[in-house]
Amino acid sequence: MQKFPCLHRHTATRSITASKLTVELKTDDTAFKNQPKKEDLAFGQTISDHMLMVPWSVENQWGDPKIVPYEDLKISPAASCLHYGLQCFEGMKAYKALDDPNSLHLFRPHKNMERLTGSMERLSMPGADFDNGELVKLIEELVKVDQKWIPRGEGYSLYIRPTVIATHRFLGMAPPIDLLLFVITSPVGPYYKTGFKPIRLTCDTPFVRAWPGGTGNSKVGGNYGPTMKAQADAAARRYSQVLWLFGDKEVVTEVGAMNVFFLIQNKETNLPELITPPLTSGDILPGVTRDSIIALAETWDDLTVVEWAPTIHEIKEAAEEGRLLEAFGAGTAAVVTPIDCIEYKGQDINVPADGKLTQRIWDAVTGIQYGRREGPEGWCHKIQ
Repeated sequence: MQKFPCLHRHTATRSITASKLTVELKTDDTAFKNQPKKEDLAFGQTISDHMLMVPWSVENQWGDPKIVPYEDLKISPAASCLHYGLQCFEGMKAYKALDDPNSLHLFRPHKNMERLTGSMERLSMPGADFDNGELVKLIEELVKVDQKWIPRGEGYSLYIRPTVIATHRFLGMAPPIDLLLFVITSPVGPYYKTGFKPIRLTCDTPFVRAWPGGTGNSKVGGNYGPTMKAQADAAARRYSQVLWLFGDKEVVTEVGAMNVFFLIQNKETNLPELITPPLTSGDILPGVTRDSIIALAETWDDLTVVEWAPTIHEIKEAAEEGRLLEAFGAGTAAVVTPIDCIEYKGQDINVPADGKLTQRIWDAVTGIQYGRREGPEGWCHKIQ
């Protein structure tokens, strides 16, 4: 019987250390030369030249980080990430300012690091108490190495995917004693190539994305795989995404893999309220874009932000009474995605799309990301 140390009581003696980074540069630039034109980039299909790797083991804790040419991983077929879903990841981006092609910056990277450590803790992964700032420094170096992969222009960026997998060679159920943290990057273009394109949603699925006490508030792979069938079923009926509901009351939670927002006129005050489900139930992912939208909107005098979980019946009622003014999804990939239709029990709820607020939020968030406007302190994390 294999024995394991008591990881929950173990305090890491060695954190991730950026000063120990080594870099091995790729000498062949064929992949860069053969990449699609920036106008033809498809999300997640083009991978940049290099990757960051940092191992963790129970004997040594976090090992020395290294940047190496992008390559396939070699892991045991018995690695617990392949059997029990012991993996988590992040999604973030690096940008170039529109007026300075030599600039490089990240958008609120420490929020992603906080969420990554939370996901690791939820999966009982050791080493989650690493110094977030040190990993940000390493990501900065990776972006510098592959900065030529960032296309110029608004809407273009370098998508960054930090990932932690359990490489522990063990078929039993136990917290892992070996991990690999790696970061890969991918150049991406505008999510909407010809402006906003509203999406049509359906609630009509027998499946549930997340539930209180589950992992809905962590960014783990197990949250996404089970949604593929529901998404495929929706697409077959010409709906873009699933609007996820939960419980007998059919509470609205998320849309696809995004947070969801509704602009609804309050029944009593007749004033507009920006409504999004709260994080208190543990079934909503704490999106960085979500948090940014709330923080910005709360500074606007003409709008009230309310963290409240409406039921689909309340959304339907608001639409029928003309009080549902706008709706949109929010996430790293698209920033905001307008919604113009929600199917519920075979009937479509029509939603005004491309509204003023959706555009205002788009302008505010992307303005900070591309250096057109100043954001709150620390949001634009400069690399160079």
